[in-house]
Amino acid sequence: MTWVRVTHLAAGGLLLAALVALARGGVAEPRVALAFALVIAVGELARVRLPGGREQAPIGAAVTLAYALLGPLRGVPTQHGVLQVVAVAGAGALVGTARVVARGGVGHRAEELDGFARRLLGAAFAATLFQPLYNSGVLDRAALGGPGYGVFLTVVAALTALCDATLAAVLHRGRTGLRFTAALEDELRALLGIGSAIVATGMLVSLLAGEVGLWALPLFCTPLLLAQASFRRAAAVRATTGQTIETLARATEIAGYTPVGHARRVADTACELGRALGLGTRELTLLEYAALMHDIGQLSLVEPVPGGATARLGLPEQQRIARLGSEVIRRTGVPRQVSRQVARLADPYRRPDGGPDRSLPLAARIIKVANAHDELLSAALGRGLDPAAARRAAVEQLRADAGAGYDPRVLKALLRPARGVRPARAGKVGAGSALKGRRGWMRS
Repeated sequence: MTWVRVTHLAAGGLLLAALVALARGGVAEPRVALAFALVIAVGELARVRLPGGREQAPIGAAVTLAYALLGPLRGVPTQHGVLQVVAVAGAGALVGTARVVARGGVGHRAEELDGFARRLLGAAFAATLFQPLYNSGVLDRAALGGPGYGVFLTVVAALTALCDATLAAVLHRGRTGLRFTAALEDELRALLGIGSAIVATGMLVSLLAGEVGLWALPLFCTPLLLAQASFRRAAAVRATTGQTIETLARATEIAGYTPVGHARRVADTACELGRALGLGTRELTLLEYAALMHDIGQLSLVEPVPGGATARLGLPEQQRIARLGSEVIRRTGVPRQVSRQVARLADPYRRPDGGPDRSLPLAARIIKVANAHDELLSAALGRGLDPAAARRAAVEQLRADAGAGYDPRVLKALLRPARGVRPARAGKVGAGSALKGRRGWMRS
């Protein structure tokens, strides 16, 4: 049984137990529970798209955390426990999840189920750390004093955020096969962005509800709503960057320096190789940028190389083209790592003493293999070979040069049979599209 299924079953079983418990024992403070459930539902409908194409419901997540950490309300102690927190979080989240699932495809539904399970288990984790202590009287706000109570809430909220990031990484690995450390790095990076705003808002609402009551919900969720607008603007900027890169990638094709679709095919293959080698979402995005623009330096040539195959040129000329392309890319405003990766594309994998060049970026090594594979495959197809025979010819030629011109680890990833992942046609650049699937090459 996979971890994804285990997580879903755990969340489903927990929600069922919570609903049964509430049906038998009733709802504590029903007006408060209803208010939190409604705000969570509204927050689930107001989504924001994050890097990697994932959707997040910041308001829903913040209010869920606030309810899990809710102590006194306008000076009056609350009595809800862990199971009621799970039930309220589940009821609110179901509204938004059902709407998104109804309009999404199979992959989108799987993503929503993962998110729903994370929200339930995260709410249960936070409530388990806080509610028993609070309801037993051990965690008395007056006895601890304001600072002590706030410190305890901060610790619980931080642990909950780490728990959620770890659970998200487990689900990410289960869905994509990505290395757990790379998946966890992605989630922790996301946590430093809007995740920190979610945690801070949840703590503020739970703390200030003790003074102002339910008015804390609309008052302190408004800043987070404004933060969502900022994230949407940032997403629009990323989309513009992606469009600029796509346009630059096509410049060599329009000018006749490279075959039509070459840059896109190289980017597809590079991203799949990167994923097989365990790169995270950000690294895959930068890799995709570099792969799309890897031939920009060819525009400096007086005459195009036949078929755009720069491998036929001498090493100094290849390096000159790569450096010129890097200079062009550096002026486009994309992250600096992209221009550095392109600048090293033509550098040999082996140093003169025979040892591997450890300073050579992994992205440069990946793109070099992906580019060579597409050039060799295109040449074989041009000789009239059928696709299967052309692929075998390209692979054999690459294998013959393993360890000399190319990184053996990258070649091994290229030659490895696919394990259930079949990329489809490319979508939007720079949105983690390498993780979503594309038209692939791992077929034999």
